Amino acid sequence: MDIEQVATIIVDCAYTVHKTLGPGLLESAYQAALSYDLVQRGLKVQNELALPIAYKGIKIDAGYRLDMLVESMIIVENKTVDRLMPVHKAQLLTYLKLSNLKIGFLINWNSVLIKNGLMRMVYHYNDRPKNALRT
Repeated sequence: MDIEQVATIIVDCAYTVHKTLGPGLLESAYQAALSYDLVQRGLKVQNELALPIAYKGIKIDAGYRLDMLVESMIIVENKTVDRLMPVHKAQLLTYLKLSNLKIGFLINWNSVLIKNGLMRMVYHYNDRPKNALRT
């Protein structure tokens, strides 16, 4: 399955979860439901995956965790906030850079309409970092 097919399934499942549960729950509830739906659709999902930082040739576990890694190619960061802030976008872009991945989704489940809370982000890069996330 290519990355665009996986991305399409993620968006479809996010719509289904939000339509079923609506806004107002904890982030963990949406993450569990989305993970369940993605697995039911045949995708491999890893939750709360450690993301070490490479610094001067060593790996540092600084406590960073990807909410979800789907098919070892797309990061999903789940939020339940009044609105997405620049720091949330920066977080996802940094995670994409550190993991050597290209596409991520930032999902704010606390939106009345999920289309207003769903953001696809692409990390544009020329020199890929040597500390690529391997799963």
